[in-house]
Amino acid sequence: MAKAVQKIKLSPSRDIPFNKLVLAQSNVRRTKAGISIEDLAEDIARRSLLQSLNVRAILDAEGRETDMFEVPAGGRRYRALELLVKQKRLAKTAPVPCIVNDSTEISAEEDSLAENVHRVALLGSVSQLSS
Repeated sequence: MAKAVQKIKLSPSRDIPFNKLVLAQSNVRRTKAGISIEDLAEDIARRSLLQSLNVRAILDAEGRETDMFEVPAGGRRYRALELLVKQKRLAKTAPVPCIVNDSTEISAEEDSLAENVHRVALLGSVSQLSS
């Protein structure tokens, strides 16, 4: 008898106002390697956000969802959006595309680690790509 393949369920996506997002302390990336936050903010201002933030609902003491979300994966993008808000180039209530992870089996730290570990570096330089 063939074993049934368990189907996966993808996390839902939704737009969440920027002022309902907070940077999670569980983000594993501690250094700001490569492109600066200022450069990333300029790129977002020019072409918009190309990759959603990974978020989790913040729970109150009784375990109920609040209207706030933490960002364990996508901290550099969050900081770039935060800079655009500070510069008054983005409304603090602007909707931000987010993937909402509601898993209780996988930690926020694992989400952050997975986003960084599974990233594949580009081959060649940016100048070679535009030639």
